[in-house]
This record gives sequence, structure tokens and C-alpha cells, in this order.
Amino acid sequence: MPLLNTITTPYAEAFLQVAESRNEVEEVVNQSKSILDLWYSSSEFRDAMASPVLEIEAKKSALEKIFAKDLTPSFLNLLKLLADRQRIGFLNSVLERLLELYREQRNIALATVTSAAELTEKQQEALLQQVQVLAGTDNLELNLKVDPDLIGGFIVNVGSKVVDASLSGQVRRLGLALAKVS
Repeated sequence: MPLLNTITTPYAEAFLQVAESRNEVEEVVNQSKSILDLWYSSSEFRDAMASPVLEIEAKKSALEKIFAKDLTPSFLNLLKLLADRQRIGFLNSVLERLLELYREQRNIALATVTSAAELTEKQQEALLQQVQVLAGTDNLELNLKVDPDLIGGFIVNVGSKVVDASLSGQVRRLGLALAKVS
């Protein structure tokens, strides 16, 4: 088990058990995704939580002010516990591990779809059906990302399977094929 998992797994497992005992699992999963969005989109939040300069009480106070109205009390307690134990800098890893455990328990496959542009609802539905076939399950969670560097098309990752239907991927494969010919 990687070192980071030895730190994050106990917190994620314990928190998932607490959420299950309080019938808050779905709510906690949605809240985890929201906090992860904030974590990855706000370098100020990320830097403040990881900063060794900010005191623990200051971090806990900030977490209380930011999240008190939006999170379950047990989630807020997890954040404070991570701050107390100087692990709040690993918040994203704890929440990612929590989501992994949640998916494992419920046999949910995670498919990451990276597209060159935002997908419409109709495109998402059509893609979901195709990805379900690829994953071999109807129990699927789509994680949608946008990367304009793909030029067009998309890349799908499901477990160890990768389908690259992007223009940049086609150009790269064409370049490799031409290099073999010459």
C-alpha cells in the first residue's frame, strides 16, 4: 500500500462508517465532490490548509466559517480532526480515498471522460451508453473534464482501459506511423 494510502485510508474508512451509521453516505459523497472541486480550483484554499505557518486553531476557525452551513456535522468534525492532527493538507487525498472506497463498496466503475469542449446532455447520454458497454456495467459514474489541447474528440479512461478518440491522439498516431515508414 502506498505511503499516502496508509495515511488517508484510516480517515476515509472511519468517516465512511460514521456516514453509514448516520444514513448520510450519499450526502457526504456529494459534499466530498464539492470540496474536491473547491480544493482543485482554489490554490488559495489549498495553500492555506497546507501551510505550516497558519496555526491549527486558525485553520479550524476558517473551516467552520466556510463550511458550517454546507456540511453535515460529522463532515465538519472530520475537517477539524484533520486540522488537529496536522493532516488537513491531505484533505484531497482523504476525500479521493473515501470516494474510491464508496465506489468499491457499491461496485461502481469510474469513467473519466476528457473532451476538447463541454459535452451537451445528449452527447453525455450517448457517451454514457457506450462507456457502459466498455466498462461492462450499468453501475457507472462519469467524471467529465475539458481539455482544449485535445483539439477535438475525447479520451475515455475506465480502469486500465483507455479509448483515445481525440484529434490530438490521431495526429500523434499518424506521426508515429509515418516515423515507422521512413
